[in-house]
Amino acid sequence: MSNGHPSSGGDRSSHPGGAHELGQNFLVDRSTIENIVRLVGRTSGPVVEFCPGRGAVTLPLSESGRRITAVELDPRHAARLRKRVGDEVRVVRDDVLRFPLPRHAYTLVGNLPFHLTTAVLRRILAAGHWNTAVLIVQWEVARRRAGVGGASMLTASWWPWYEFELHRRVPAGSFRPVPSVDAGLLTIHRRPHPLVEGRTEYQRFVKRVFTGPGRGLARILSRTGYAPRTGIARELRRRGIPPEALPKELNATQWARLWEVISSPPPRDRG
Repeated sequence: MSNGHPSSGGDRSSHPGGAHELGQNFLVDRSTIENIVRLVGRTSGPVVEFCPGRGAVTLPLSESGRRITAVELDPRHAARLRKRVGDEVRVVRDDVLRFPLPRHAYTLVGNLPFHLTTAVLRRILAAGHWNTAVLIVQWEVARRRAGVGGASMLTASWWPWYEFELHRRVPAGSFRPVPSVDAGLLTIHRRPHPLVEGRTEYQRFVKRVFTGPGRGLARILSRTGYAPRTGIARELRRRGIPPEALPKELNATQWARLWEVISSPPPRDRG
């Protein structure tokens, strides 16, 4: 698999796509490749691989006999890879931000270009059909997506539908040429049963909580109009949510409980 050179600006949220992917860092660390193959081996069905490069992961994956679609923008790498793989691998020359994703169940694999990580993640998280993604991403991005040291707004927005798991740190020396920062091996699993209903409303709520005024959930909820000033702290404690916690400090279950508090109709006055 190949990886775009990390930019000085880190993980950008958007990019027009195109020849930006042609700067590549190739994964050469055998143990990391074996880990990726092992994680993919826990899944079933066809595989879509983003940015296969020279085929460091494609070739061992192809030994499983599963159908693989390898999406590579660089025409040289795409041509060379076609000559190295068998009939079970289809090499497609396309941009990962524009490639038409399958309409059937599949597993996604990729060594994402560091400067495109968020753009690619936003695309695949909003897509249907795939069940598991095994990804190499920039280390700090991997930590934040897995909620290590505090979750990001993107993670909290998608937690009810996906589980994020950080498996290992991948040192910069695992690539050629060597990038300036480390990477991380991250898996994303689609939950069989979402933790909440109403994705659009829930994600709008998460954004307002993350960007709302105040310090601590109780104050943020009251200042954004989601809850009255009185009683909200007590209700949060009853649901196992610290009223003084910051949005980034909540886990997936707590976010689901918080949404339940906000979206549930108030109890009727029996008096």
